[in-house]
Amino acid sequence: MKIDIEKICKSYDGPGKKHHQILKDISFSINPGDFVIILGESGCGKTTLLNLLAGLELPTCGQIRVSGSPITGIHPSRSMLFQQPALIPWLSVKENVAYGCKIRKDTQDLEYRVNQFLEIMGLAGAADVKPGQLSLGMAQRVCLARALVGHPRILLLDEPFASLDTFTQAHIQEELINLWMSERFTAVFVTHDIDEAIRLGNKIVVLAGSPAGVSDIFDINFPYPRQQNDPVIETLRTDILNRFKIAYLAKRSFADGI
Repeated sequence: MKIDIEKICKSYDGPGKKHHQILKDISFSINPGDFVIILGESGCGKTTLLNLLAGLELPTCGQIRVSGSPITGIHPSRSMLFQQPALIPWLSVKENVAYGCKIRKDTQDLEYRVNQFLEIMGLAGAADVKPGQLSLGMAQRVCLARALVGHPRILLLDEPFASLDTFTQAHIQEELINLWMSERFTAVFVTHDIDEAIRLGNKIVVLAGSPAGVSDIFDINFPYPRQQNDPVIETLRTDILNRFKIAYLAKRSFADGI
């Protein structure tokens, strides 16, 4: 499913109904099967853009189209994974994974699909465990299984691994890439971590400025798994970091009235 983001802007009414613009003139396209990273500093509007893609919010101006049709609300073809695990505490791991599909009455072969993703996520032995007994990493794997069990065409991820330790984070990132390569869903992943962006994405969209706009787009064609000490990747990392520095200095100069 191709996604076309066309001159999107998003504003909110602040205190005293003061107009506060978050996003301005955002335009780019996502091809079917892409793994796109939305990269930017904290608070720049990355999550706002992801919410617009999910249909949780609507843009103030512009339009987002999926396969030619405008997004007007949430849709089962799009699934979202949030920063913190959100599980129903009185349901078992297995019941949590199946919950969304049952709500949508998508029950064909559901038992098989749930067991398949529990196995893939290394959770088969915890199928009957309640969320309160899980580590943070295991809970996030349950959320990822739940997001994927309905075979969404588009998976949206809002810094889902930011609170995990380095080893758990690397393990789940590897699982996610393997799933993406086998399932070929379209992924849009929000992060402020340049290394994570390079490790996961085949396209990086950099948001910068205030209000935020698209500063740069990097296409990445390196094979997986990617080694951070690879000289080519080091060069790319330095290039992205330099672009951030330029954008930061421009923002600071504007704020200072220079």
